[in-house]
Amino acid sequence: MLSTIIKKELLSNIFSFRFLVTFVLLLVIVTITVFILTDNYVKKLDEYSQRQREIENYLGDYAHFNRINNVVRPSQPPVPFYSLIRGLSSDSNIEKFDNDPLPVIFPLIDFTFIVTILLSLVALLFSYDSICGEKEDGTLKLMLSNRLSRSKIILGKIIGGTLTLLIPFLLSLIIGLLVILLNPRVLWKGADWGAFGLILLGSILYFTFFYCLGIFISSRHHSSSSSIMTSLFVWVFFILIIPNLSPYIASFLAQTPSRIKIDREVAMITDVERDELGRKLSGERRIEMYRNYPVLAEKLSQAEIKRRVAQDPDYRKAYKELRDAIGQAWDEANRIQGGKVDVLEKELHRKQEAQERLAIWISMISPLSDFTYLATDLSSTGIRSRSHFGRIAEGWWRAFGAYTMKKLASLREENPTADWWNTPVDVSDMPRFQYQQEALKDRFGGTIRFFVVLIIFNLIFFTAAYFSFIRYDVR
Repeated sequence: MLSTIIKKELLSNIFSFRFLVTFVLLLVIVTITVFILTDNYVKKLDEYSQRQREIENYLGDYAHFNRINNVVRPSQPPVPFYSLIRGLSSDSNIEKFDNDPLPVIFPLIDFTFIVTILLSLVALLFSYDSICGEKEDGTLKLMLSNRLSRSKIILGKIIGGTLTLLIPFLLSLIIGLLVILLNPRVLWKGADWGAFGLILLGSILYFTFFYCLGIFISSRHHSSSSSIMTSLFVWVFFILIIPNLSPYIASFLAQTPSRIKIDREVAMITDVERDELGRKLSGERRIEMYRNYPVLAEKLSQAEIKRRVAQDPDYRKAYKELRDAIGQAWDEANRIQGGKVDVLEKELHRKQEAQERLAIWISMISPLSDFTYLATDLSSTGIRSRSHFGRIAEGWWRAFGAYTMKKLASLREENPTADWWNTPVDVSDMPRFQYQQEALKDRFGGTIRFFVVLIIFNLIFFTAAYFSFIRYDVR
C-alpha cells in the first residue's frame, strides 16, 4: 500500500506543469553554470601557472632578500572543484572590478546556489499543498475512507516527493558532470569524486528537509493560498535572515579590537620603535667593539675598508665581528619588537576566531549555512581550506626563514663587506611552496556536525509533519 501512495505521488508530480518547469530550469541552469565555471577554472589555472613562471624568472634575475618575501609569498592554486563550486574563490577585489565590473556586481552562481536557493524553493513549491491541496480537492478524504493509515500517507508523500525532486536534479547534474569530464584541463581525482558523493548526500538531506517543512506547513493550514504564504515567509527566514544576521549578532556578542587600530600599533612597534631600539643596541655594540678593537674607530672610506679587509687578516677579523655584533643588535631589536607584535596579533586572532566560531554556530540554525559549510569544506573551497592553506604556508615560511639565515651567513662568510640584503643572489636552491589539499577523511571529519544538524532538522520536521497530519481535520 505504501508503494501505491509513493507511485501516485510520483506520477501526480511528474505530470504536473511545475515539474516540467523545474526540469527545464535545472537542466539549463546547471549546464550553463558548469560550463562557465569550468571555463573560469581553466583561466584561473593558466593565470596561476603564468604567475609562477614570472616569479621564477624574477628570482633568476633580481632576487635579493630585502624584497624577495613579497615575491615568493605562498598562493593557493585553483582546485578542480572550482569548476562546480566557487567557495571563497569568489572573493572579489578592486582590480577585478576595474577590469570588468559586471562579474563583481552580478557574481556567478554555482552548485551551492542551485541547491540552497533553487532546490529549496522547488521543494516548498512541490509540498506546500500536499495536504491542504488534497483536502481542497477532496482526494484526501477519499484516501482515508479507503482505510489508508495516515502514517503511510504522510510517509508515502515524503518519499514520493523526494524522489520527484531527485529526478530533475540528478539528470541535470549528470549533464553538468559530462561537461566537466569532457574538458581535458579539469582532472578530478578519487578524493574529488568521494567529496562529490558526500556533497550529493548533503544535497538530498537539504532539499528533503524543505520538503518535510512544506508538508508540515501544509498540514497546519486548510487552504493552499495561506500555506504558500507561510512557506515563503519561513523560506525567507531560513535562507535570507538567519545567515545574513549571524555575523552581526556574533560581532555584538563577541567584540574584537579594530583592525585599523591594531595595524597602527603594529606599524609603530615595527617601524619607529624598532628603529629607535635598533640604533640604541647597535650603538652600544659598536662602542664595545671599538673598545676591544680601536682600529675600527678610524674614519675610513668604504673603498679603504674593503682594501684593508682584503689585505689585513686582523682587520678582516675585527670588521667581521663588528658586522656580526651590529647584526645581532638589530636581530635583538627585531626579536623584542616582534614579540610585542606577536602578543597583539595572537590576541586579535584569538578574538577573531572566537567571533567566527560564534557566527558559524548561530548561522547553523539555517540549513542553508549547514549545506554551504558542508559543500565548501568538502570541496576544499571554504573556510576549512583557508585554514589548511594557512598552516601549510606557515610551515613553509619557517623553512624559508631558516634558509634565508643560512644563506646570508654563507654569503657573509665569503664577503663580509657586501650588503647581501640588497644584492641579487642565487636562490635556485630555496624551498618551493607546495600546496596539497587536505585529506578527504579529515575534511569529512570536519563536516560531520553539519551532516548531523541536517539530519536532526529532517527528523524534527518529519516528526512535526507526522503528528500534525495525524491530528489534521480532513472535513
